[in-house]
Amino acid sequence: MANISVDQLYRDVRRKLRLDWVAGQDGGGNLLTSDTVTKPSLALIGHLNFVHPNRVQVLGCAEMDYLRSLNAVDEKQAIANLFSTDLAAVVVANGEVPPQMLLQAATRHKTPLFTSPEASPRLMDVLSHYLAQAVAESISLHGVFMEVQGFGVLIKGNAAIGKSELALELITRGHRLVADDVTDFFRVTPEKLEGRCPHLLQDFLEVRGLGILNIRELFGDNAVKPTKPLDLIVQMEMAETLEPHMVDRLRIKSQHENILGVNIPKVLIPVAVGRNMAVLVEVAVRNHVLLLRGVDSTRQFMQRQRREIKRNAMPRGKEND
Repeated sequence: MANISVDQLYRDVRRKLRLDWVAGQDGGGNLLTSDTVTKPSLALIGHLNFVHPNRVQVLGCAEMDYLRSLNAVDEKQAIANLFSTDLAAVVVANGEVPPQMLLQAATRHKTPLFTSPEASPRLMDVLSHYLAQAVAESISLHGVFMEVQGFGVLIKGNAAIGKSELALELITRGHRLVADDVTDFFRVTPEKLEGRCPHLLQDFLEVRGLGILNIRELFGDNAVKPTKPLDLIVQMEMAETLEPHMVDRLRIKSQHENILGVNIPKVLIPVAVGRNMAVLVEVAVRNHVLLLRGVDSTRQFMQRQRREIKRNAMPRGKEND
């Protein structure tokens, strides 16, 4: 599982959540290793099992009202309870003003303390979504990642086989580029991978003979997409290098590739002169959609074939009985 620093979290979401870093500036290097964001109301009164280390803690109206209701001795104890485990960061929501004792404790424990005018439910929702992606298990894969007919398609193949040229043709047909050459994939749920374009490569596609192209500038904002779930892998292979047993003409057995513990459907498309690869990829996606709906063209064909063989094997006159 990956991790990020509180510094990085602050840079990425400070504008969206209007965060103000008011104390604990020395804790920017604290690592966030969990995607859980909690509201530790009970932790303030000593139920420490509700406070989890290396997580973001949000203090809303209820928590701040509770602190204000305490005398100085009890307030000090409640704040000590909160900081008794290794918190990565604390966020005070709803535009509440943190008490001086809370500011001092954050500085003393080197725990970043942020304030925000946003309501605590929104804070928790945005932070949870951000952290779920940021700390997800990840891997970088070679290939061109496209959005084709609304589905995330990773086009793989050996160097110089024509992946970028295929991507360029798909873009001219209205599909969208996510990443060229390298895509970072994150397991955002147990059964879902999300592909993201590395910042350095965003909008660019390298095509032999043309060089590096800025797809956004050439085709407009709608031609690129920063992230997309991975739905299908298209493996390009030169037809002359494939053994006969490698090409399943009826595609009886479905293929999959396991990435980060998730099985992704895979299609092998032989590359040969005269084959329209863009059309083949589009049809592969359409067929994938049919399979998701329970429509298997191969199975339909084989069932029809068996019925025809059975009908022809019957004695004449019996088929009308």
